[in-house]
Amino acid sequence: MVDFFQNFNPITQAFFATLFTWAMTALGAALVYTTKSLNQRLLDSMLGFAGGVMIAASYWSLLSPAIEMSENSVIGSWFPAALGFLLGGVFLWGIDKILPHLHPNTPMRKAEGYNPSQQKRSTLLVLAITLHNIPEGLAVGIAFGALANGGTEASLAGALTLALGIGIQNFPEGVAVSMPLRADGMSRNKSFLYGQFSGMVEPIAAVVGAFAVSFMEPLLPYALSFAAGAMIFVVAEEVIPGSQEKGNKDLASMSLMFGFVLMMVLDVALG
Repeated sequence: MVDFFQNFNPITQAFFATLFTWAMTALGAALVYTTKSLNQRLLDSMLGFAGGVMIAASYWSLLSPAIEMSENSVIGSWFPAALGFLLGGVFLWGIDKILPHLHPNTPMRKAEGYNPSQQKRSTLLVLAITLHNIPEGLAVGIAFGALANGGTEASLAGALTLALGIGIQNFPEGVAVSMPLRADGMSRNKSFLYGQFSGMVEPIAAVVGAFAVSFMEPLLPYALSFAAGAMIFVVAEEVIPGSQEKGNKDLASMSLMFGFVLMMVLDVALG
């Protein structure tokens, strides 16, 4: 796979990699064709697993490389990572306050963002998962964009590993949109279309991220840690609470740890 991706420039690599993550979202959404509802314990465990993958990816694939790139910085190796991380969280916090959205398994009265009452429940659910996918797409794009500034084959393997991990955790996100819509009475086809649509933003965000850092090498540590901060905000504000609000706290927590370990192993072994 590494040899195949070496034939393309980093922006094209990021685009192809996020087509895979989008496909995994669609695969999860496709479960509506096999069942009308999903066991709540299974769904919560899948969301917890997704959170674990995102936390591990944030450190091993994003923060750690950002710190290594800044080792010779006169302002300290910790500064770009710390600043970028916080800016990523603030950025997602701002979007969270503006973009109307509804977390899975949440009643309409708890919809967030600007004037959510003017939107349909289906639209709010899709926007919630789309909000998750913006930092994920940026993370993959930035990881591939870093290759344009002298990345080695090992860093390409790391970027591919990040895309693989995010693709794995996109499966439950597709489920988290399509299944509630199906349970609400929407047709299978529409439920699937809404579910997979939430992953469409990832290739767009990836191309933007890869293009930006390909031409701005000094910003790479900030960009990597920015993506990490954005993902951690999503995990802390939405994924973990969403996986535990139905009472399956122990199951969701253990699933999070399993997801964390899996992503850690993938990144260390392959990246």
